[in-house]
Amino acid sequence: MKKLLTIILLFLSLFTFGQNKLITKNGTITFEASVPSFEEINAKNDGVTCIINTKTGEIASLALVKGFRFKIALMEEHFNENYIESDAHPKATFKGKIENFDYSKLSTESKNYNIKGKLELHGKTKEINIIASIKKNSTGLAFISNFSVNTDDFGIKIPNMVSKKVSKKVDLKLDFVLK
Repeated sequence: MKKLLTIILLFLSLFTFGQNKLITKNGTITFEASVPSFEEINAKNDGVTCIINTKTGEIASLALVKGFRFKIALMEEHFNENYIESDAHPKATFKGKIENFDYSKLSTESKNYNIKGKLELHGKTKEINIIASIKKNSTGLAFISNFSVNTDDFGIKIPNMVSKKVSKKVDLKLDFVLK
């Protein structure tokens, strides 16, 4: 009888624990590092994982660097081999907390939240603050954010011969629907 009760309690605790998490495994990150008058440099990754703890506002995200797709295959090759060195640094991660987050007060109207956390990219970690627009939708939660990072902050070297064609300021757009 004690074993049955223990199993039931364990199952219920796992069920309750799972209710506090929203997740996506197909979030989108788009980045652009274009310079005016030169070829467009942008890529998109549609396989980004993100999880939000609806009770605490903690957020974590993981993107496999080789998941970024460019319009031009040679750009993708240079990105992976020369800039981001994806064999040595295969993933980018973010761990942080959404400030003043109360899932029960979310509505279908977007509200901006400040998020503080640590972004790890190219073997370097940097504390960042971003603003995200968050709202409830029919399946869970919609999360959109636009922000910029500097390649120098993550030790990403841009060769001199292309330094006029590639921006050190990289604009990022996150678009996640968590369920």
